[in-house]
Amino acid sequence: MIENEKPQDEAVEKELDGVPEEFLERSDEEIAEDDTSSLDTALDRLRDDLEAAKQEVLYAKAETQNVRRRLEKDMQDARAYAATGFARDILSVADNLSRALEHVPEELREGDKAKRFIEGIEATQREVEKVFGQHGITRIAAVGLPLDPNQHQAMMEIPSDEHEPGTVVQEMQSGWMIKDRLLRPAMVGVAKKPD
Repeated sequence: MIENEKPQDEAVEKELDGVPEEFLERSDEEIAEDDTSSLDTALDRLRDDLEAAKQEVLYAKAETQNVRRRLEKDMQDARAYAATGFARDILSVADNLSRALEHVPEELREGDKAKRFIEGIEATQREVEKVFGQHGITRIAAVGLPLDPNQHQAMMEIPSDEHEPGTVVQEMQSGWMIKDRLLRPAMVGVAKKPD
């Protein structure tokens, strides 16, 4: 039997070649203690990884929710302001109707044929303003109010003793809003102190 044991001892010694002496002399308790500490370290790493993964998931959910809200707002804005370009183009039609009515002489208003024609233009102007109102397009108030650079565009200064400086005293072209956005500023003349 002793002869059989020698080859096994030699095989074991070959396997242990290169293993530092300090590991060979360790007790079973030391080995168990090291296994426990390395297991604890691995568990700590796993817990940290799990926490990091949870945070990443929370950030991803928050980002998804933010993107969804932005898209919903963009869709609402697109619906609300879809007619902006068309409305800007139609404003010139409304301006021309107003100018036409302003320049009708009184004697034409009294004649029967011209009176019906003028009433037709007035009815068309009322209809245009009604349609504007249905789509949230409103006229900007200007004359008699202080100049508001968000709604008025000052085209000239008019010397005036009657009005405070910076007050709108003349409207050259009406301004319009679509819902809460500026469609076109009112072009105005603003009072200034006389020289």
